[in-house]
Amino acid sequence: MTASLPHQGSWPDGEERPAEDRRHMIRRRALTLLIIVLLIGIPAGYLVISANQSRDSGKDKEAKYSATGLTEGWPSKLQRRIYQVPVPHPAWHVAYYETNNWKTSRLYAQFETNAAGLDAYLTGLGVTRKDLKKDHITIGARDRKVTGWTFPEGDSWYGFVHRQKNPAPTHDVVVDLSNPAYPWVYVVSRTVP
Repeated sequence: MTASLPHQGSWPDGEERPAEDRRHMIRRRALTLLIIVLLIGIPAGYLVISANQSRDSGKDKEAKYSATGLTEGWPSKLQRRIYQVPVPHPAWHVAYYETNNWKTSRLYAQFETNAAGLDAYLTGLGVTRKDLKKDHITIGARDRKVTGWTFPEGDSWYGFVHRQKNPAPTHDVVVDLSNPAYPWVYVVSRTVP
């Protein structure tokens, strides 16, 4: 015996459904295609963009943490806050380098500024120009080797050590006043974690 297949019912009024014309079929297929593109294409595009951003972020971090000397640019706000290095505005030729180990963390920073910027920097540390001592190179040989800084003999070098109670950082600061209108500042901020 053969089972009979169910038949599709007719329209409620008893009329037969009109055949779909070509224009309506094309519109329906275009709408279906658009929905498929929106449901699949947009999330896929988002995933591609997100993957590229993630990969770029990894490359930036790799470059940052594989640096073995001064890197051009400003230290992050977090670094400036932790190490208490108030880089003034305006400042040019800003570069920094951070080292961390279980014993001591250091932030090396250098920048050129104007006379008002130097005063603002010193004020940010809680000192004044009177605290600068002539020919007092406070940055040690080890730190100079890490950064490549050299402080040749001359009349323009001034420095001081800004000591604070732990866990606040200690600052070794050297200022090049060979051009008093645009001094260079070199600082090593050390903290014990």
